[in-house]
Amino acid sequence: MSVSVVITIGLPIALFLIFRKKLNLKVLPMLFGIFGFVLFALVLESMVHSLVIGKIIIKENTPVLFIVYAIFMAGIFEESARFISFKILKQKFKGIGTALSYGVGHGGIESILVAGVSLLFALVMGIMVNTGSVNLITDKLTGSSLTFINSELSQLSSTPSYLFLISGLERISAMAIQFSLSVLVFYAVYGKDKFWLYPLAIILHAIIDIPAAAGQAGILKSIPVIEALVLICAVLMLIFARYVHRSFAVDLVGDLKVESGAGEDPAPDKGAGL
Repeated sequence: MSVSVVITIGLPIALFLIFRKKLNLKVLPMLFGIFGFVLFALVLESMVHSLVIGKIIIKENTPVLFIVYAIFMAGIFEESARFISFKILKQKFKGIGTALSYGVGHGGIESILVAGVSLLFALVMGIMVNTGSVNLITDKLTGSSLTFINSELSQLSSTPSYLFLISGLERISAMAIQFSLSVLVFYAVYGKDKFWLYPLAIILHAIIDIPAAAGQAGILKSIPVIEALVLICAVLMLIFARYVHRSFAVDLVGDLKVESGAGEDPAPDKGAGL
């Protein structure tokens, strides 16, 4: 649990500090990444899910339809958040550092909210159970609150320890994917005649989400297998993002007519950094 908490919360912060020193990352693109994920993934996408899942699509009855719906909704909303954000950022921010800064924000806040908070809660509860101090909480609760805590404690004690570690390791793969997708959509916006990278990012995002969606639908039951597939996708996405960056970086600098001292230093775009 402790290792996973450090990964899910500490990794995004560490990556931003490392890239900031190496590529002069700016804070505003990172904030766009945070806001983009919260607005598009947690608010807008969730609103659509509330209207569709359980009413139009029931994953127990139509698992394949649920998987197709879930993976494309995630791809459309998150890649659209990137596309719109980069359209706005393009007026002021140049260089591949913009994509990486956005990726830190988008992937980082996902890591913290989706995994970090729940893992931190589990860690605190685990420490309290092991030190015999959990009664300090349960003795003061009644009704549904007590039922909820007892249910969480029961689930906590029955969960194999390796699954907590997998949760943290899975975030490393997820962060790599978020960085890679950010690079693709960055070039879709900043590059000349590269718009096709935007729909490609949606398709790739959907493909990457198939194992997780299949797990939610009950088709794929092994969590280690799911995470192994996600890891493979992460490695392939990093390789592809690196290829895209090295292929289009020179044209990007020429298209934007980036001058020394304007925005970010264009030097990292010439094949360095990724």
